[in-house]
Amino acid sequence: MMAAAMRFVNRSTLRLGMGQQYLGFSSVPKEKTAGVRAAHALPAKVKIVEVGPRDGLQNEKTVVPTEAKINLINMLSESGLPVIEATSFVSPKWVPQMADQVEVMKGISKKPGVSYPVLTPNLKGFQAALNAGASEVAIFGAASELFSKKNINCSVEESLQRFEEVMKAAKEAAVPVRGYVSCVVGCPYEGQVAPEKVAHVSFGLIQFQFFQRIRVVHHSLQNNQAKST
Repeated sequence: MMAAAMRFVNRSTLRLGMGQQYLGFSSVPKEKTAGVRAAHALPAKVKIVEVGPRDGLQNEKTVVPTEAKINLINMLSESGLPVIEATSFVSPKWVPQMADQVEVMKGISKKPGVSYPVLTPNLKGFQAALNAGASEVAIFGAASELFSKKNINCSVEESLQRFEEVMKAAKEAAVPVRGYVSCVVGCPYEGQVAPEKVAHVSFGLIQFQFFQRIRVVHHSLQNNQAKST
């Protein structure tokens, strides 16, 4: 269950549309071999954020035992992954699968050098995450109004207001925050998403001081349910 989000970075890059891949252009002459051209086209760095324990498991209809979640995260820690999104601090009313978020955070064996961020869509979730021992969090805004309402139970504008509260609290607590923008190409509920909407949400998030670049994510029809109150 290696549901992972990847970010590509190169020293000389060109951003393609609103996607999250960065592709570098090589200055190698055309007469060089295809193998050399391919090698120069590869990114200088690839960062993998494993989100299976949160994004993957929350879609399961049968509640996964807490011990199984802990074992999964511990095994992923031994695989060499640098970042593993462990759980989501949302209301159990909306996402029963994440009801054991505190037990999961307290039960995993945190390996040195590995980050274990958690999703915190609002201030209440952020505070609960800190109390559970989280040292890094993530927030996401959707470019689709309907996706936002179905996943975090609020409008796009309301989500940005909530994120401002989270960012302020995170800054005071010196906790790093990763930012996401969902549905940058299409939405499982609304279909195609206008670039202007993506830009609006992106600019709304840019005002916050994330410790990493804002990532943009495209969701398939198998969307994730992550509502909150």
